[in-house]
Amino acid sequence: MLDEAIKYLKKSDPVLKELIDTVGSCQLNHIPKQSNLLEEMTRAIISQQISTKAAQAIYQRFLELYTYQETLTLTPEAILDTPEHKLREVGISRPKIRYLQHLATRIIAGFPIIEELSAMDDETVITTLTQVKGVGRWTAQMLLIFRLHRLDVLPIDDLGIRKAIQNLYHLEQLPDKHSLNNLGQKWKPYRSIACWYLWQSLETTIKNNRTKIVN
Repeated sequence: MLDEAIKYLKKSDPVLKELIDTVGSCQLNHIPKQSNLLEEMTRAIISQQISTKAAQAIYQRFLELYTYQETLTLTPEAILDTPEHKLREVGISRPKIRYLQHLATRIIAGFPIIEELSAMDDETVITTLTQVKGVGRWTAQMLLIFRLHRLDVLPIDDLGIRKAIQNLYHLEQLPDKHSLNNLGQKWKPYRSIACWYLWQSLETTIKNNRTKIVN
């Protein structure tokens, strides 16, 4: 499926073709699938509006609160039983603590599990997930792309995607949502794959810039 998607994208967009040739094979579907909905959603909430590096560090400290003898015991009940000061100590803000608690409450009440979400269409998944406080459309779309492996998701609110497009298409300013949506039409039905490459372009740019500085 990925080979077919990449061939299609390279044929439909010369700019994306050059990027794909630079980045190489797509690793999107190589991401492990073992995590459950609670792990995915807590990670997504903790990661909001902070850098990837900071999010990874905080999330790791968060998981350590629920790890005993190398066994993860993260459950919604455990989150609700955790004193707020303990969550604050690992770097989680008060609003995000409220979001985590609300997520835990919803899961206990019978929130859909990953397998049930997998049977839903994209918009139904988004509508379902955004019932949780602090979970917006972008967060739901990240789960669609990275956990449910949906191939045609375009997160038009993603700043990284907009910045990558500005760089690659030599735009004077960041594209607005309408422009991004129009551009994404040529990538259908593989917009998730296109987005993965756009995200990679930001890393490629950083590496290239570092190389120039060193030389």
